[in-house]
Formats: sequence, C-alpha cells, structure tokens
Amino acid sequence: MNFIAIAAPAVLLLGTAAAAPLNVTLEGVESREGPLYVSAQTEAQFMKQEAVAGDIIEAPEAGTAEVTLDVPPGTYAVMVWHDDNANQVFDMGEAGIPLDGWAMSSGTEMDGPPTFEEAGVEVTDEGGEADLTMTYGR
Repeated sequence: MNFIAIAAPAVLLLGTAAAAPLNVTLEGVESREGPLYVSAQTEAQFMKQEAVAGDIIEAPEAGTAEVTLDVPPGTYAVMVWHDDNANQVFDMGEAGIPLDGWAMSSGTEMDGPPTFEEAGVEVTDEGGEADLTMTYGR
C-alpha cells in the first residue's frame, strides 16, 4: 500500500473554474494530535502531490467530519490523510502498510494500488457526494 504515501503528503491547490460543491463525509475519524488533509484529484493528479481542491482540519474531533470542496463539474478521486502524530510524514509500517490515518474514495479494502476509475466520484453542476471511512494503522 505504498501508493498512499505518494498521494497523501501535501494538498497543493490549483485554481478552479465554475465550481460545484463536493460534499465529503468522513466516518471513523479519531481525535489525534495532527491535522487531517482532504483533497480532490483529477485523473492527471491521481496519486501525486497536487489537487484541484483541498481542505485541512487542524484539530479533528472523534467521530464524523464533513468537508465541502468547491470543484468544477467532473470526476475526482477523494484522498484523505490524517497526520495523526503531527510529524509531517506519511508513516508506513512493515510491508508498506500505512500507520497514519487515511481514506480514499475507492474504499479501504484493496488488493493493490487503486485505479482512478475505482476511486472516481462524479460531480455535476449541482455537486457531488463522497462518503469515506477512515482507517488507522496504529
């Protein structure tokens, strides 16, 4: 699962054209020391350190978190990284298993790197929805 480490460390925001709301609901958020990063990536940005839109929750509370990202209509992968020990590094354990909290719009049950098609969330002129569940490795 090394693929998460590539996409998660930074949320680099690029300018957006006419925007629609992408409402992201994160279940299973744990109250930990570091910030939680949420980003929406185009296919060209997928699994890289850039995004079309993003948000940071500095001190997430346990439970459910909601974020709205403004993006142009299209298809996006939603990536989430919780730097749960606030060391500014996406920590990985043995066999490439993420230790920091993470979620992706393709889900958390994967046998290998996800594809953009698996992770894609459609956003129309009226907006879109993405419901994700956090996974923590420690």
